[in-house]
Amino acid sequence: MPDYHDDLRLAHVLADAADAQTMGRFKALDLKVETKPDMTPVTEADKAAEELIRGHLKRGRPRDAVLGEEYGLEGSGPRRWVIDPIDGTKNYVRGVPVWATLISLMEAGEGGYHPVMGVVSAPALGRRWWAAKGGGAYTGRSLTSATRLQVSKVPRIADSSFAYSSLSGWEQQGRLDGFLDLSRACWRTRGYGDFWPYMMVAEGSVDICAEPELSLWDMAANAIIVEEAGGRFTSLDGVTGVEGGNAAASNGLLHDELLGYLNQRY
Repeated sequence: MPDYHDDLRLAHVLADAADAQTMGRFKALDLKVETKPDMTPVTEADKAAEELIRGHLKRGRPRDAVLGEEYGLEGSGPRRWVIDPIDGTKNYVRGVPVWATLISLMEAGEGGYHPVMGVVSAPALGRRWWAAKGGGAYTGRSLTSATRLQVSKVPRIADSSFAYSSLSGWEQQGRLDGFLDLSRACWRTRGYGDFWPYMMVAEGSVDICAEPELSLWDMAANAIIVEEAGGRFTSLDGVTGVEGGNAAASNGLLHDELLGYLNQRY
């Protein structure tokens, strides 16, 4: 099993730098916000954070490729860093503290690239989560001050807590009825949004979560953290990995039933 400790240490340094950048502009009255071609917002803080991370990686990992939400793919090779400088930009713009910088490392393998290390840093919440392949998942303030994560052991949908981002997107995919049936069958539902439901699945405070539309940078760091905490992370079609354009995550015990609801067709 490869040792990703040095990569994980570097990712924490990158997250520290990004945190300082993003928190410095959070709730700024003169924050510049633009609308991208896909009609999603991007702020000067998104761009500055990604530029900062890319600069660090160019010096620290010059042979690795970098893929970011704002500036695309640069470089090639078997190792690829994937960056979402601010996951939850709409929250960031409105002053809601639920947003994070997502940093992951993917390596080429059978069937494409696969996440092997990930860090999710949410400075406005004062939280950080991370994981490396074969090394477990953790939360805490630093590598030396951390608590190991473990998914829940809830075995029944009727006793489960289900988290999601929003209702939009489910209807376009013909999955709204299944989504609503699932929400009725669960003990509790909450729309926490973005990275946070996946981190709560990894912590064991939420049992299942799903989103109908996602990009690679939305998923890579979340996936390795959920899996290293003992959970499952797949597409809505049940394919393991982060290339499906959507995601379902669970404690593992409820995964097949979760997918069954979301793939109902009427």
